[in-house]
Amino acid sequence: MSKRVAVLVCLALASGVFLAACGGGDDGSGGGGTPATGGGGQTQGAKVIDVNAKNGAKGEVTYCTGKDTTGVTHSWIKNFNEKYASKGMKVNLVEFPASADEQRNQFIQRQQAKSGDCDMFSSDVVWTAEFASQGWLYDLTPYMNTIKDDYIPAPLETVTFDNKIWGAPETSDAAFLFYAKDQVKSAPDTWQATYDEAKKTDGIVFQGAAYEGLTCDFLEIAFAAGGTVLNDDGTKATIDSPENLKALQLMTDAVQNGAAPKAVTTYMEPQTDTAFGRGQATFMRNWTGSYALAQRTQMKGKFGISALPAFAGAGRAGVLGGHNSVISVYSKNPGVALNVIDFLHSPANQRSNAADFSLAPVTEAAYDDPAVKKALPYSAELKQAISQAKSRPVSPVYPQISEAIYKNVNQALSGQVQPEAALQQAQKDIEKALATF
Repeated sequence: MSKRVAVLVCLALASGVFLAACGGGDDGSGGGGTPATGGGGQTQGAKVIDVNAKNGAKGEVTYCTGKDTTGVTHSWIKNFNEKYASKGMKVNLVEFPASADEQRNQFIQRQQAKSGDCDMFSSDVVWTAEFASQGWLYDLTPYMNTIKDDYIPAPLETVTFDNKIWGAPETSDAAFLFYAKDQVKSAPDTWQATYDEAKKTDGIVFQGAAYEGLTCDFLEIAFAAGGTVLNDDGTKATIDSPENLKALQLMTDAVQNGAAPKAVTTYMEPQTDTAFGRGQATFMRNWTGSYALAQRTQMKGKFGISALPAFAGAGRAGVLGGHNSVISVYSKNPGVALNVIDFLHSPANQRSNAADFSLAPVTEAAYDDPAVKKALPYSAELKQAISQAKSRPVSPVYPQISEAIYKNVNQALSGQVQPEAALQQAQKDIEKALATF
């Protein structure tokens, strides 16, 4: 199969996930089916990990990640280093900027230079296909086959491409609607009702800046409205549709009529958390980790959390977030890196992720842990949301698809263009991306 055909097959499968969001599941991608795992040998000749390399491994590895805004990475590295110091193993930390796009660029620069600066990388769930197709990652299939049954299937699928497993799920994520209980008794059932209530109160905040976060925010509403990004066989963009227009018009109206502050068009996750934590908004759309952050603010004990609303007359949707730990083929110490993955996968670390930092565990057993249930009162709902959500398109051209979405949606939200024009341009941009393969 040619590279172009293989990619289009991958995109077609991903687009097939999009419609399921409207069929009862908190789905994150767009139309009933299995997230694409690729095929056609796009990764033929990849470097395969030696499972035995972890036995007796010693030395240091550098773990590269985005800005550790929650403190979770500093915490697990401290715990790892304390536990394995006597065995001669150590993890060093390198933090990249908070922007997902900048994190990706930093890693790409190092891999293109064949640098071993990052032995391991905390990779966004949408980067698997791109990095694997470039030959930058170890194929971890032999190792992951020994532990894959411990993982919830959905996060594991985000690190699977071309029928190979390229890393280990680190944390997963699903978005929720947070609300101030002193202003509303419960979360509204629909997005329309949420925005109506927001206009009457102190508004809603979300990730509206031109970056990956806005892609997620928009797709949650668009998929709930019945929208798609690609046609059934993945050969054409379908983002310029009546369903997607309804979603974008709803969001744009919210910013223009005061239901959301105009500054939301510059917000990423930290700014959203800050605004809600200071009591400046009645509602907040944000990821699971925001639960722990809000508990450290003046909103402690004063907020509720709910599944994302439905789109009136249609369905519900969710986008699977999270990160995977991958090992660079330029690492000089893959054996220690495997020990790190062992540690990240351990019950103790999965418990700490959830209980101490409100991050969604990726293993089945973690959700039955009493400490997790206590720290995350909504753990059952979280597990269901994670299990039912789907990955965004697993494709080497996903970055271009996402940019086409967030760039044009941001322009509509900020009043630079009308929603109709924004979707028309997104359509052209995605078609251009598809034409590169």
